Amino acid sequence: MTTSTSERPDTGPGDRYSTRDVNSMPPLRRAIPLGIQHVLAMFVSNVTVPIIIAGAANLPPDQTAFMVQAAMFVAGIATLLQSLGLGPIGARLPIVMGTSFGFVPVLIPIAIGMGLPAALGAALCGGVAMALMGLFLPWFRFLFPPVVTGTFVVMLGILLMPVGLAYAGGGFGVSDFGAPHHIGLASLVLVVTVGLHQFGRGIWSEVAPLAGLLVGFVAAAAFGYVDFSKVGDADWVTFPTPLGIGIEFHMAAIIPVVVLSLVTVAESIGDIVGTTAGGLNREPTKKELSGGVMADGIASVFAAVFNAFPQISFSQNVGMVALTGVVSRYVVAIGGGFLVLAGLLPKLGGLVSSIPNAVLGGAVLLMFGMIASAGIKMLSQVPFDKRNMLIIGTSLTIAVGLPAQEGLYANLSENLQAMIESGLIPGAITAIALNLILPKIPNPVPDSSECPESSKSTAMRPDSL
Repeated sequence: MTTSTSERPDTGPGDRYSTRDVNSMPPLRRAIPLGIQHVLAMFVSNVTVPIIIAGAANLPPDQTAFMVQAAMFVAGIATLLQSLGLGPIGARLPIVMGTSFGFVPVLIPIAIGMGLPAALGAALCGGVAMALMGLFLPWFRFLFPPVVTGTFVVMLGILLMPVGLAYAGGGFGVSDFGAPHHIGLASLVLVVTVGLHQFGRGIWSEVAPLAGLLVGFVAAAAFGYVDFSKVGDADWVTFPTPLGIGIEFHMAAIIPVVVLSLVTVAESIGDIVGTTAGGLNREPTKKELSGGVMADGIASVFAAVFNAFPQISFSQNVGMVALTGVVSRYVVAIGGGFLVLAGLLPKLGGLVSSIPNAVLGGAVLLMFGMIASAGIKMLSQVPFDKRNMLIIGTSLTIAVGLPAQEGLYANLSENLQAMIESGLIPGAITAIALNLILPKIPNPVPDSSECPESSKSTAMRPDSL
């Protein structure tokens, strides 16, 4: 009896049909829902950035809608570039790209004071800077040993946890934040996702976040908490228009965005490391790191031309990889294709964006926690000597504590305040600086005469582990 291609079971890494192999292509009946759940995890965050900047710049509704569509289209192209690769560009890992929140505090004053074309011009220059940094990243790899990258990933998870809880409460700035129906929907999604993830088998375990989102969406719709007006008001088809808003170059706008772009490379590295650690149980290669950062930069240049803002890997999708164990880059590429369609078919984008924040919150709570877990797993391979513990502890203190005390940096320039508010940037700089400054502690080699015979066996030698 033969097994058809579509029914062939997963046999683990090395099987071209396995979801556990980064270079595998699972059957479409399995790959499509897995790709769509990646899109659902990041969709709202991706379109929120242009909405915020457009609102701050007092753009008319039609131009805001134009930028939202551009954000979806660009994120799809960027995800395809990152996951499938083009020459040396792209990590070729299951990484979903989207519009970066980190640039919002810097781009808003530029958009207000100099105009949206100036913000897009600065973003284009920032993309070029990121691409160049990625090209030369192998020469700077020494700045990112496991103790630093592991700390990055822990930071990402911890700093995103309050965002997940904000979604669970109904979203930022809503008048009924924390209302029982928000908490109930988030709890329903959380319970369904955890239940399927732990007790489901095969595809049911892998699509646990998607199943949780669908159950939550149906429940929200049944109780009247879903606004379908976005679907009815949206056009059927739109096409991207390059330079539709225009691009201008002003040095006062370019400098802060370029500086922030270079620092944001640390976040990109953290996401790449988190993806390989959480899904593949290994460190990324130099080629993956360099190609991934270059893809961030090239995608950001492409975004500026197509009326969107800088692109970066989305941390919630790093958590999705760790949660589900699905590491096929082709699954993520399918999600990228779905994003491109959403950018061309506004009604499809309107349907996805109608998912209530509380429903998304129930899913991302788990994903953000899994990011931190992946970082802890990475750090477990690092010697916990006094040097490394100081690097980890001090960096986490700066990353988590500094943004909570705004008065400490209230007198700095707006650009510096924006970088500090992220938490990740000052934390990353602290980790890199301490790793360079603090003297390394040599591994002590015990005298053989003082060691019991069992400790001298090959199985227990550190270099054999």
